[in-house]
Formats: sequence, C-alpha cells, structure tokens
Amino acid sequence: MTVGKDVSSLFTDVVNCMQTENLELKKLVYLYLINYAKSQPDLAILAVNTFVKDSQDPNPLIRALAVRTMGCIRVDKITEYLCDPLQRCLKDDDPYVRKTAAICVAKLYDINAELVEDRGFLESLKDLISDNNPMVVANAVAALAEIEENSSRPIFEITSHTLSKLLTALNECTEWGQVFILDALSRYKAADAREAENIVERVTPRLQHANCAVVLSAVKMILQQMELITSTDVVRNLCKKMAPPLVTLLSAEPEIQYVALRNINLIVQRRPTILAHEIKVFFCKYNDPIYVKMEKLEIMIKLASDRNIDQVLLEFKEYATEVDVDFVRKAVRAIGRCAIKLERAAERCISVLLELIKIKVNYVVQEAIIVIKDIFRRYPNTYESIIATLCESLDTLDEPEAKASMIWIIGEYAERIDNADELLESFLESFPEEPAQVQLQLLTATVKLFLKKPTEGPQQMIQVVLNNATVETDNPDLRDRAYIYWRLLSTDPEAAKDVVLAEKPVISDDSNQLDPSLLDELLANIATLSSVYHKPPEAFVTRVKTTASRTDDEDYPNGSEQGYSDAPTHVADEGASPQTSSSNAPYAATRQPAPPPAAPVSPPVPDLLGDLIGLDNSAAIVPADQDAASPVPALPVVLPASTGQGLQISAELTRQDGQVFYSMLFENNTQIPLDGFMIQFNKNTFGLAAGGALQVPQLQPGTSGRTLLPMVLFQNMSAGPPSSLLQVAVKNNQQPVWYFNDKISLHVLFTEDGRMERGSFLETWRSLPDSNEVLKDLPGVVVSNVEATLDLLAASNMFFIAKRKNANQDVFYFSAKIPPGVPFLIELTTVIGNPGVKCAIKTPNPDIASLFFEAIETLLKA
Repeated sequence: MTVGKDVSSLFTDVVNCMQTENLELKKLVYLYLINYAKSQPDLAILAVNTFVKDSQDPNPLIRALAVRTMGCIRVDKITEYLCDPLQRCLKDDDPYVRKTAAICVAKLYDINAELVEDRGFLESLKDLISDNNPMVVANAVAALAEIEENSSRPIFEITSHTLSKLLTALNECTEWGQVFILDALSRYKAADAREAENIVERVTPRLQHANCAVVLSAVKMILQQMELITSTDVVRNLCKKMAPPLVTLLSAEPEIQYVALRNINLIVQRRPTILAHEIKVFFCKYNDPIYVKMEKLEIMIKLASDRNIDQVLLEFKEYATEVDVDFVRKAVRAIGRCAIKLERAAERCISVLLELIKIKVNYVVQEAIIVIKDIFRRYPNTYESIIATLCESLDTLDEPEAKASMIWIIGEYAERIDNADELLESFLESFPEEPAQVQLQLLTATVKLFLKKPTEGPQQMIQVVLNNATVETDNPDLRDRAYIYWRLLSTDPEAAKDVVLAEKPVISDDSNQLDPSLLDELLANIATLSSVYHKPPEAFVTRVKTTASRTDDEDYPNGSEQGYSDAPTHVADEGASPQTSSSNAPYAATRQPAPPPAAPVSPPVPDLLGDLIGLDNSAAIVPADQDAASPVPALPVVLPASTGQGLQISAELTRQDGQVFYSMLFENNTQIPLDGFMIQFNKNTFGLAAGGALQVPQLQPGTSGRTLLPMVLFQNMSAGPPSSLLQVAVKNNQQPVWYFNDKISLHVLFTEDGRMERGSFLETWRSLPDSNEVLKDLPGVVVSNVEATLDLLAASNMFFIAKRKNANQDVFYFSAKIPPGVPFLIELTTVIGNPGVKCAIKTPNPDIASLFFEAIETLLKA
C-alpha cells in the first residue's frame, strides 16, 4: 500500500486482523483502514464494532489510537458511530486520550458541523481548557481555533478566566502547544493597559525559546498587546527585549532566515525602533542566497536614517559591484530610495550614484539614471547640475525604462540643456521600433521642448513625432495622447503650456508600501504563510465556512432609519478587525450563486465542430407536437405562426457559463422545408449583437429546431434614451424577412464577478452622490422565504452583502455588476410575508438603472 499498489481487495481479510492484541499489528491495520475506507465505505462499517470496543480498552494507547483512526476515516456512515466513543474519551482519566480526542472533535466538525454542535462537543472542548494537563489544554485550543476558522459564527472567545488558564499552561506544554496557545492569545483584546502589560510579562520568556515558531508567535502576541500599552517606558523596554531574538533568527539556515526577514519587514514598518540599532545584522554576506540578500536590502532601506546612512551607503556601493545583475540593480535602486527618503542624505546618495555611473557598467548606469529621475522629481531644481554627466551615457542606454527616464529628464530640463533638440533627435530616428513606454515619453518630451524652445528645429521634430504617433502607430494610448497634444497645440498653445508644463507633485518615499489596514492584518498573521507572501489569507486560501443554521446575530448592524448612506458608520468600526468582519458577514464569505430550485438543464452551446462535419448537433430537431414533453424550459413566443406564415419563433436572452446567449426555438408549421436562417439585431441601448452565425439546420414540415446564439455586447449601440427593447430581424431562403420585438431580460447582463466585499460596498455607496440613487416601489412583490429569495438572486448574479433591521422592516443590501464593470448597489426594504418591496439602486450610470427595476421585480416574483 505504501509504495502505491492497490491492495484494497484484501479489505475484509485485513479487517479480521483488528482483533489482535499486538499493538504494532493493530497500528498497521488502522493505517490500512484509513487509506481504503473511502473507496470501500460499506465494508468499513464492519470495523466499527472493533473501534468501539478498542475505545474502552484498558490500555490508553489503544483507546487513543481507536478514536484517532475513527476521526481520520472521513466516511459519513462511520461518523455517527464515532460520537459515543468520542464523548467517553473527552472525559477519559488519561490525558493522552483526552488530548487525542480534542483534535478528533475538530476533524469531526469538518465532516459534520451540525452533529458536533448538537451533541455538545464544543462545550466539552471548552471544558478541556480548564484541564490540569497543559498538552490537553493546547490541543483543545488548537481544535477550537481550527473550528473557529471554518465556522461562520464566533466559537472560541477568550475570557479573563480562560486567559489565566492559558497563560499557566503556556509554561508547561510542548513547543507546538505553545504556538497554538500564543496564536489564540494574540486574538485576545486586553481590557486595559494594565492587563496588556501583565499578559506581555507572562509571555516575554517565550522570546528566549529555541524554536523560531514559538519566538515569532510570541512576537506577534506582544505586538498586538503593545497597541494597548500607554507607558512609553514599557514599550521601549519591550522593543529592546524583542530585538535579540529576532536577530538570533538570522543566524539560522537560509530558508528560516528568509521567513524571519519577511516577518521582520512587516515588524519594522510598524515598530522601526525595535531594530533601529541592529542594521549591521542585515548587511549581506557573500554566501547569502539571492532571495535572502534581496530581503535584507528591503529592510536596510526601511531602517536607514540620518544616523546610519553613511554605513548603509558604503554597503550599497559595495553591492553595486557584485556579479549578480538583479542584486546590483536592486542595490542601485536602494541608493535612490534612500535619497528620496532622507532629504539630508540626498547629496551623499547622488555622489555615490555618480561614482557608479563613472565605472561605465551598462546595467549600473541604466539603473542609476532611472533612480536619478525619481530624485529630480523629489527635489526639483536642486541637483540639475549633474545632467551633463548623465548625457554622456546616452549611447549606452538600451533598456526601455532607462531610455524613458533619460528622455523625461531631457524634456523636463530642455531649457537648461543647450543641445536638447539634438539629444531627442537621436532617439527619434528609431521611434517606430521603440517600446510603447519610450514612445510615450518621446512624444511628451518633444512637446515640452517645443513649448520651451519654439524654434524651427523643435517645430520640425514635433511634426515628425505627431505624424508617427497618429498615422504610423497602432497603439491606442500613444495615438490618443498625440491627438490631444496636437489639438491643444493647434487651438491654444497657452493652454498646452498650462497642461504639459504644469508643476508636478513631489513624489514621496515608497519604502513603506503597505496600506495600514493590510499591515494590521498581516501583523495579526505573523508566523504564517500570510506574513511570508505579504498577502491576507483570503487572497490565497479559499475556506468554505460551515454554518449549521443562520441566526439573527448575522444581521446587519443597526443603522439609522433614513437609509443606507448614514448607516455604515457602525460597520466601519466593526470591520476593523478581521475576526469581526468575517463572522459578521457569513453570506458575503460563503454564498455561492446557487441555481434556482428545480431549474431545468439549459441547452448546450452549439457544437460547431459537429455541424461542420455534418452531425448537426447544434439544434436538436424534434417533431413539433413533442416539444411540450421536452425538459427544456418553454420560451416566450416572439413571432406567432399566424404572423410568420406558419413559422413560429420563440426566444429569450439567457446567461450560461459567464456568457449571454439568445435561446431560440424555430417551429416549422408550413408545408415546405425551411433553411438558410439568418439573424440581425437593430441598434440597442446595450449594443447587443450576434456573436456568430445562426446555427439552425434545415427544418422539415412539422418539426422544430432549438439553438443557442452567442451574443456580444456594445457592438451596435443606439444613441437615444435608454430602453430594454430589442428589435430583431430573421430571414430564411423560402420566406420574406420577419421583424419582431423582444424585451431584454436585463438580469442576464449581471456578471459573475459582481460580488463586493462589505468594506468596498460601503466605500462605493458613500463615494456615489445621492443624485445617482434611483428609487421605485414594487407593490406586487411578496418576500416570504428569505433563504429561497437570496438563493434565487445569487443565481442571477445579484450577491447578498448584508441585512439590517429598520423598525419592523428588513433592509437587504446586494451588489451586482454589468459590463464593462459598472457596479450596481441595490437596497431592498420589505416586511417579510407582506406585499410591497421598496427598491433603491445606486450606480455610476443612473440613466440605465431604472431599466433594471423590472428585471429585479421579475426575479423576486419567481
């Protein structure tokens, strides 16, 4: 089995060996069972009696082994038999059995959350936190933390009573137990500064631990509590205590160094004083792997200050002569970033950059020019004297970014460079072959030169550039910019000066790139993958939240009664901590678009290949009288047989797999075969047009053919007022052209990426003016079953965001999106079970919003 051979045929024989008294043999049988129980669930039941018997064995090792194995067999049929043995083992006299049972509860929750809650296992787990054995406490904490992550409501909340139990267990349990407890403690918010100081005092000894996971978990926990400590002396002492353990991590093997450095990168963004005096430990060693060197460089930039900049620059200058090109580039960039960060040190940084340019190494020179351009932006009219030195290196430039930077410098300071027109002309010779980035800079720089020196030379150059950028290019960005400049220059040169030569905002230091809210979240996840990737967990882990039943706790926080725009202040506070936001918005995290109940299977996309080779799979031909028995949904008739001389057409817009289709049914009630069907759509508000040919085979008299026509948007848009009318023309070889009107079912335009995070929803709602809100009463709509309604709307890509109470009414918020990425924020207010829904839509494009009320009304009535 271990080497991958299939020995499942021996299942019954192996199960018979379970009765053995030999512990080693029993372990092997249990391993075999775990492996094959999934593929043989019916036979696995045979082993249940032995499991139950083993869970009462006098030997604690066998009792624990039985419960552990039953938890690992992820078969629903066995789960119910596991409950009684598990309940006994959670109260077992032996701590080894109890700690094994604690982890088993988390496994069982993953298989069947409802069962765990009904049988009271969560309460038993919480009782184990008061256990006198530290390992049992640690495993109980680990299990509860695991369950909390997969649950939609708070499961494990630390109180002041459990806090003292956890801190006591912390000193005595194993290193991994300490990690579990520290991670749980980091989520605890102390009541005041005194309590925070007491907690930190109890945890500080963990900083001396030999296991780096324990050290990082302790650092995380201390950082979280430090936010509440008001005494500057206490904070300063803690910073001093945290420095040595973090420095010690850098003497480990490179992989651990890398993880430590990624975490330190986050820590110094929040508390730079911790390692302010330890910058030397981040100096690169000759044998450091490149990924460690790169991280050290980042941290050195963050720790650089007026006090240590000389040391740092010496290091960077040394790195710029290394052999690894990427590292050299990063080192040169680092010098530039230090110049931008520290105004007093800028001159020294520029001196070092000029020294590096003089060594004439191509990639060093190019990188130096790129960073000098940023320094000019940071300190305008300060260091322009070095432009002459830069111009000497023009011939060596061959990288787009370096060329673009040099061209920007020439254009920006054209009045100070005597031969600026000659320098730009040297670039213009290869204009058509240059990358877009260089072409855009050349265009702008030439316009700047012309505005600053409107002489004959620049005048000819501007003609050549504008001609190249409009007639010769196929890059829309370049063409659009050239046309704007051309029109500005030809209509109002003074306005062109105001636009092109406007004073530029001073750029700032980018070495603390992370957004404060993201930094908070990453610091709360120190010592996890999140802190290594520098991404929040939800960006790379998809968790399915389990919820046994929805409760009122999940409602939207009580807002004001005047409407949504005043309500969100409560939410903003609640969204501050990741735990709160995830537990308060279970729908947002879990609701997947579910198909509406009993929705029939949609017809397949036309099989163009089959049709090509004569298999005609694209439209199923069935006798007309059999159509009613078909499981495919009935389509509304758009061209009755009485109008179409015996041809009847039924059609409706649908959405499948992220694309809009026109589902059509052709019924031939004439006496002759019909073929050569073609379709044309008139201009309409959403530019709907056929995305391919109409695939309908020859229809014999008395038969019908169904097809799905892929549609495209924004192809032939009408200019008039918004309308949901779709005018269609259909012809075939035997009849005249038939014209008919159809109504666009607007909900088919809602795209699958319309779900918004709660914070983003609030921000968008606030950012849109009240004039963008359109209201309508839907008197004939009754919402009686909230669950079914939310599922129905989600199936049409209207995603539930939140819910709140307003007097006796329920207010629901949804997000949707229509191409090209236009958000729709929808508010529905109703009394459950009573007729009448008030609908409000807020969107950047309110003109078309009113068209969607009918679509929403149709969905709610369904």
